[in-house]
Amino acid sequence: MRSREYKITQLIAHLFCGVVALMAILPFILLIIASFTDNAWAALNGYSYFPKQFSLEAYRYIAIQWNQIGHAYLMSFLVTGVGTAASIIITTLFAYGISHKEIPGMRILNFLLIFTMLFNGGLVATYYTYVKTFQIKDTVAAVIVPNLMMSAFNVILVRNYFTHSIPASLSEAARIDGASEFKIFGKIIMPLSVPIVATIGLMSGLAYWNDWQNGMYYLSNRGGSKYYTIQILLNTINENIQVLIQNASKAASIGVSVAQMPSTTIRMAIAVVGILPILLLYPFFQKYFVKGITLGGVKE
Repeated sequence: MRSREYKITQLIAHLFCGVVALMAILPFILLIIASFTDNAWAALNGYSYFPKQFSLEAYRYIAIQWNQIGHAYLMSFLVTGVGTAASIIITTLFAYGISHKEIPGMRILNFLLIFTMLFNGGLVATYYTYVKTFQIKDTVAAVIVPNLMMSAFNVILVRNYFTHSIPASLSEAARIDGASEFKIFGKIIMPLSVPIVATIGLMSGLAYWNDWQNGMYYLSNRGGSKYYTIQILLNTINENIQVLIQNASKAASIGVSVAQMPSTTIRMAIAVVGILPILLLYPFFQKYFVKGITLGGVKE
């Protein structure tokens, strides 16, 4: 029989978790409601959970301007897909290498990995290196390469998973049978690492999908605007709503003038469109995410 204290503790814990979950969900609910709110009412009264006037004008305007917004949406898929795949490949290969501490030089690489988590060269030096040395400004590499392609935290998670969750005897047996390191990595290690790979893939994908800073640093409005992702476009709109007013004649032809543009609710509507893929995919990765974090976080 469970004691009275245990039941009270469970009740308090559930109430606390419920409040925290509600605090996380309420902003999403407000975001969705605000995107369907009438623009004039929102501009006058602000965003509300119970608006008195609803409208589809913001989504109608997105449909009108889909050439620009749709292109940014497709760029988000491209950048997220390529960046996440590259991140998984680099992270797992690096983690597999440094998990073999008996190999000369691996301890030094481990130290350098931890060092990058504590110190960096700063924004100015980083910007100068990427722009002057690697020449990525106003290229698609500007939204893929800087800062996101490999995370030291992800490498440590994968290294710990390789070290503590996959028996070393499997690799040793494969070596005895004549398998190369690449074959061991591809045929044995990776198939057994689905939880941690899904975990770092989800985290990398979220980082790429939500990234707007690289666009702000390395893409200009003239030469790099064709590489805008949905988040970069949203950030640009937040700074200057006039960025969407490029097809005013087309908008006017179907009855939406520049003066009638839903400048207040359009931000919310684009944000809703931007988070839909994440909301749809996350439930399928959640079980791997929890398991991967738990197993990959084992301390040495």
